[in-house]
Amino acid sequence: MKILLIDDHAIVRVGLKQMLTDAFDRVEVTEAGTGHDAVARAQETNWDLAILDINLPDTNGLDVLKKLKSLRPSLPVVVLSFHPEEQYALRALKGGAAAYVTKDSAPQELATAIKAVLAGRQYVTPALAERMVTVSSEAGGKLPHLLLSDRELQVLSMIGGGKSVTEIAAALDLSVKTVSTYRMRLLSKLQLKTTSALIRYALTHHL
Repeated sequence: MKILLIDDHAIVRVGLKQMLTDAFDRVEVTEAGTGHDAVARAQETNWDLAILDINLPDTNGLDVLKKLKSLRPSLPVVVLSFHPEEQYALRALKGGAAAYVTKDSAPQELATAIKAVLAGRQYVTPALAERMVTVSSEAGGKLPHLLLSDRELQVLSMIGGGKSVTEIAAALDLSVKTVSTYRMRLLSKLQLKTTSALIRYALTHHL
């Protein structure tokens, strides 16, 4: 089984690689540390499975997911994340992910998810599934950030992390004007007035 493992932390890749070797027979794991590397690797050959960290240094994991599914529509992708936030799971699954597993899960949880995905099923943990139902029902108004586009949520997250408009533009390969437009759109959609308010909102909702 050929697995593409995408994570920017070498020590995490080592642990995941060992877990995969222990859990499955005849596994060949190829590592990628950035979104750019992952897309390049995906173009090189066919893979049986991709394991994708949603937090990457050069781009957003949701963007990488879309590119992987565009290049290889039949490729099963298991999204692995530090984020337990339900909105990321919903977006990942809607973006084509076959499973969403948090990094604080036990190794057996990831192995179970992989087995389900390889059998053609979609997988989330029972606890996360319950929370996703709750969040989905609240999307009409209680949590306005759930109505944001993936890019808007990404920009909001970066603003919450203290990055300037110029830094965000450079990181996302966008113009400063475009990022400023996203910022104004966020203020409007979230009914806020200042960048400081956006930062508070992002921190309050763990974005």
